[in-house]
Amino acid sequence: MKNAHFRDRVDAGRTLAQALERFRHEDIVVIGLPRGGVVVAYEIAHALAAPLDVCVVRKLGAPMEPELGIGAVAEGGAIYVNRDMMRLAAVSDEELGALVAEKNREVDERVRRLRRGMTPIDFRSKTVLVVDDGVATGGTVQAALRHLRTIGAHRLVLAVPVGASESLRDLAPLADEIICPYPEDNFVAVGLWYDDFAATTDDDVVALLSHARADHARGERPSVLATRKSDRVLAHTTRDVEIALPSGRGSMGGTLDVMPDARGLVAFAHGSGSSRYSVRNRYVAGELQRSKIATLLFDLLTEEEERTDRVTAALRFDIGLLASRLVIATDWLLSETSTRGLKLGYFGASTGAAAALVAASRRSAAVTSLVSRGGRPDLAGDVLPLVSTPTLLVVGGDDTEVLELNREAFNRLRCEKSIEVVPGASHLFEEPGTLEIAAHLAARWFCGHFAEGERAANNANKKHALR
Repeated sequence: MKNAHFRDRVDAGRTLAQALERFRHEDIVVIGLPRGGVVVAYEIAHALAAPLDVCVVRKLGAPMEPELGIGAVAEGGAIYVNRDMMRLAAVSDEELGALVAEKNREVDERVRRLRRGMTPIDFRSKTVLVVDDGVATGGTVQAALRHLRTIGAHRLVLAVPVGASESLRDLAPLADEIICPYPEDNFVAVGLWYDDFAATTDDDVVALLSHARADHARGERPSVLATRKSDRVLAHTTRDVEIALPSGRGSMGGTLDVMPDARGLVAFAHGSGSSRYSVRNRYVAGELQRSKIATLLFDLLTEEEERTDRVTAALRFDIGLLASRLVIATDWLLSETSTRGLKLGYFGASTGAAAALVAASRRSAAVTSLVSRGGRPDLAGDVLPLVSTPTLLVVGGDDTEVLELNREAFNRLRCEKSIEVVPGASHLFEEPGTLEIAAHLAARWFCGHFAEGERAANNANKKHALR
């Protein structure tokens, strides 16, 4: 078995986008296969400044062995059946008919849930890049390709980061071209090629589709960077800019997004082995940006430290180290032209919440507000009573153990504080609508405190003028 080639689906999408660069100037549409394939497809659409849509497909699992795929159905009624697998699983034609009817109903429901009234993109007479996070048996991809060809795709290009060589050969007659950087003869499972293969939710897909449409409407393309002699990376433009922050042990990668009329800026503190590519934190960042709040998503660990942490899981609980990295990012933001003067907030998740609280105690004059989502503020320990930054704790109602830890930490805080419990949410806020609620609560908290800071500054200026 080979080692993982990709950190996560975002990393896979960016790698695959490089192999698809030659399509940039063609009339293309990127189609992601939900759910995981949409994360990969989003990065490709963003890199190529192309529109993004989905093709909803459901696997046909054998009645007695649901994980054994015997085919797939796609929106529009396209069906693929592997008769050999059907015979192997002893599935009758009657059972197949009932299974197809059930999955077609699921497809129709998922189409409504994911598009939420958005009109499908018209890709007739265009080149369609069909993207998934990998190909194992190829059943879902077969159904998708058949559907897309039937409804008028001019040219079909299947693009996947990794796939079983035999399945890719079976798919060749259905696509005009297949691009796969890592075809594998002895293929076991797609997930083995990823360090992080966490499940993607319907809300994740909805958010990515929405952001992709907004990006495409603005005509945004990846930012151009300029490097300083100090090895820090600074951008001439501040929309979705890649930066590098020095840590003393290497550099920490980040993504900075600042709009011209930003109300303030929120720095994200990830935790528990996550990174700036976290789909959930990227979703929250997107929602904050809709409220005119600039964002910085960055890695609290260097690449070498991340490799160590994947094995030991020790650094993700080193709250002092994580907090010191957030302080470095804070000082950088306070000194840079594009962010200097903006009201600053912290958003912490999991162990990153404790790091945010510790960092806020060290930079209390600079940090106006803090939000923890599914966090572990209890890990801030004796620092909790020293925090003066207004703090909101958002916790899932079904995350009972962490909820109790948050309540204990809440009682130790002496600052302005609030705790919000999201009903039905687990630790990762994977349930439909729960992450949206958390993002709304965070945006309201930040906007309110950024506005208070602005009013206080204006009042101070008026008093000074009257002297």
